[in-house]
Amino acid sequence: MIIPDTSIWIEFFKFHHPYFDQLKDYLEKHEILAISPIFGELLQGVKNTKEKKIILEYWNHLAKIDETDLMIKAGEYSFEKKLISNGVGIIDVCIIVSAIENNAVIWTLDEKLKKALKREYLHL
Repeated sequence: MIIPDTSIWIEFFKFHHPYFDQLKDYLEKHEILAISPIFGELLQGVKNTKEKKIILEYWNHLAKIDETDLMIKAGEYSFEKKLISNGVGIIDVCIIVSAIENNAVIWTLDEKLKKALKREYLHL
């Protein structure tokens, strides 16, 4: 399974290639996992009600992970790995923990996040 981060979703919603085509393919194959921190970031950036509706439609129809204590787990993981000193914020750590706990890979354009990931959790 694949967790696209906010940067990939933005490229998708802007119809930028190759991200649009690739994510569309993964969506059709039901290979995408959604987590609320990413969709929260997307919703934070909407410009109008139409954009909000589109993002919520995706949220409502995607497979989701169990997010019980996700922020707590992310805080602990960040502390253990000293990620804050590398500029990796709590939302990105939530994404990392979600991937680890769900045997998923993260698809991102964020260089800080890529550096914080073990190769096995990075979508190539």
